[in-house]
Amino acid sequence: MSKTDAVRTSLAAMASLLAPAHPAVAEQVLHAHDDPERYVRTHADRLADRGIDEPFPNLAWIALVDALDEHQLLAEFDWKEGSDEIRAQLGRLVSRPSVDPRVLFDADDIFLPTHEFLEVCGRRYREVGAALAVLDIDSDCYPVVCLRTARAEELTALADRAGFAARILGA
Repeated sequence: MSKTDAVRTSLAAMASLLAPAHPAVAEQVLHAHDDPERYVRTHADRLADRGIDEPFPNLAWIALVDALDEHQLLAEFDWKEGSDEIRAQLGRLVSRPSVDPRVLFDADDIFLPTHEFLEVCGRRYREVGAALAVLDIDSDCYPVVCLRTARAEELTALADRAGFAARILGA
């Protein structure tokens, strides 16, 4: 299997892992991988918000982040996001656990800086069998997904095989 095929296979597997009920996510990611010029033309408005106006090596990774966001399977946080906003956005994720991890938070947690608060969120989610992971896009934001803890290592391995970084929060 060529490196390009391995990357494509890993991207498709990540999309299926994070959006099993939404095949359109994998379609968008593979479109960005297979035909980056056309993907940029087709999604110019959305990519312009990220300052992207031409293909670049990480386009398929950005496509994954954007497609997951479109289906409420990802929440993207600014580096200085408030804890109330983080909890609210995590609560809107379709992939959130059925048990509400917000009840596990201590009052002191809400005064932490964004990164530290996300780590606490990751630990609290693990207590109910869920994992939070950051899909690193080399930015000052945190694109965060939620999945079952049992699948978290699979996500990081797939990201690594595709040449990207996913990091589990609170691990």
